[in-house]
Amino acid sequence: MNVIDYCKGMEMELTAWKAKVYDLTRKVETLGSKEREKILPNIQDLHMFITDMTNRIEQLKNECPTEWSPQKKDIDKGSVDMRGKYEQTMEYIGKAAPVSIPG
Repeated sequence: MNVIDYCKGMEMELTAWKAKVYDLTRKVETLGSKEREKILPNIQDLHMFITDMTNRIEQLKNECPTEWSPQKKDIDKGSVDMRGKYEQTMEYIGKAAPVSIPG
């Protein structure tokens, strides 16, 4: 896979993640202030993951290095970390909410 194709694919994935985080944020707003306070750091972490991955992808697109596997490894790790944080947050919301909230 070349760097251009990889970046395009990651951009599409990040767009989907931004939508998920937006939906998650709206769900968090329905929680009580005590529950919302507990989950706020997770939301902030998700926003930081997205920002970091977006910056790395932009850097790859602009620099187009011949050896980009270290950047790919960092982006892939960020994607895994983001997925874990999202699932953790959704699990907490499910426990805190009076009814099940699909994610």
